Amino acid sequence: MDHHIHPTKSRVAAISIFASAGMAAAKFAVGIVIGSLALISEALHSSVDVVATVVTWMVVRFSDRPADEEHHYGHGKLESVSALGIIAMLYVLSGGILVESFSRLRHGTSPPTLSAVPFVVLVLDIAVNLWRARALHRAAHETKSQALAADALHFASDVLGSVAVIVGLALSALGYSWGDAAAAATVAVIIAALGMRLARSTVETLTDRAPEGAAERATAAIQGVPGVAGVDRLRVRLVGATHFIDAIVQVPRTYPIDRVDEIKQKAQRAVSEALGDADLTFTAVPVALDNESVRERIMVIARNSGVAVHHVTVHDLGDKLTVSIDLEVDGEMTLTAAHDVTHELERNIRDEFGEVVEIDIHIEPLEPELPVGADAAPERVEKIRAALAEFAARGAIHDIHNVRVRDTDAGEIVNFHCRAAPSMSVIKVHECVDDIERALRRAFPTVKRVISHAEPAKA
Repeated sequence: MDHHIHPTKSRVAAISIFASAGMAAAKFAVGIVIGSLALISEALHSSVDVVATVVTWMVVRFSDRPADEEHHYGHGKLESVSALGIIAMLYVLSGGILVESFSRLRHGTSPPTLSAVPFVVLVLDIAVNLWRARALHRAAHETKSQALAADALHFASDVLGSVAVIVGLALSALGYSWGDAAAAATVAVIIAALGMRLARSTVETLTDRAPEGAAERATAAIQGVPGVAGVDRLRVRLVGATHFIDAIVQVPRTYPIDRVDEIKQKAQRAVSEALGDADLTFTAVPVALDNESVRERIMVIARNSGVAVHHVTVHDLGDKLTVSIDLEVDGEMTLTAAHDVTHELERNIRDEFGEVVEIDIHIEPLEPELPVGADAAPERVEKIRAALAEFAARGAIHDIHNVRVRDTDAGEIVNFHCRAAPSMSVIKVHECVDDIERALRRAFPTVKRVISHAEPAKA
């Protein structure tokens, strides 16, 4: 129905009909009177434009209609079909003009009768066509209409053609009898060259060639939707101004149906924002999430939430995910405030993985910043180094070196390096070093913190 018609398309196309008809009639009448093939050719070109604009005006009244029972993808390709028809008419015209102009160049003919009238008509025609081409180009860009783009191209070619006719008539006036026929041939070449440019984009649309960069933008938009695990395959085709997108998207197998439906709706909004007019067909494929990828995404969620986490463990139980997290908060924070932080983190994780995920968050105090202090006396450092060496001699750790002791208001801070067998596991090394650190703090109660760095023993 008419209320589906895009008002900009319809209005601009209708104005073009009257403008084309008036200029075509004026050029044809003057061309016949003065006997100018070039001017008659331009008039015929404008006559084709009249037909083209009538077709355009009729087509845009139907192409904007929504999909129906017979046209599931809408009526947008009517514009491409009409553009092909107009291109065919232009090529027939350019061929006829070339044949006649070469015939006149070969056999010769009397030059046209010149006066100021044809020049006035052509200058006026150029002014009108420049205005129309600009208006149509803007409307075609706004509405992504191929029919209006074709119309704009005709009027741009009209301007070039009119300039060629003026040059040809000027050459005839200067005594070059071939000027008019040469100008007519130039008009034909201009029509053919510009028609070729339009034909390429129209044929690409009719053969469902994906618009440049559309697939990449649509894929990025879908992958940015929370809950999407990946995009298996995506196809795009343009029908009129609408991008029809078929996407096969991975979602976690633990998601309920309503969660998947929510992802579909968000994906539709995302591709519409990325491409403008878009119609998404979303096929969800349930997949088992890789634990490492889940862990990485939880770390990103925590970072975006402004909290510090560690010891993130994930288990996929088939019907749900279980997640355990150590959350670091300010040690002086009240339990109520800390629980609010954990609640927000849980909510953000469930927004990503769904409501069925099981989350356990262990709250622990954030390690405080090391206080400002000064290096301890060399005698003190040597005493602590000797103690560390003694404690290490009891186990698998050896070669205590690079010992540093710092005095602070909070107590002594001890840093040291040590070595262990290269084949020892990290867990075993950590246990051995922990024994040394505990023994040191028992022997020296003023030691507040011990920081160790284990290295593999040299071969």
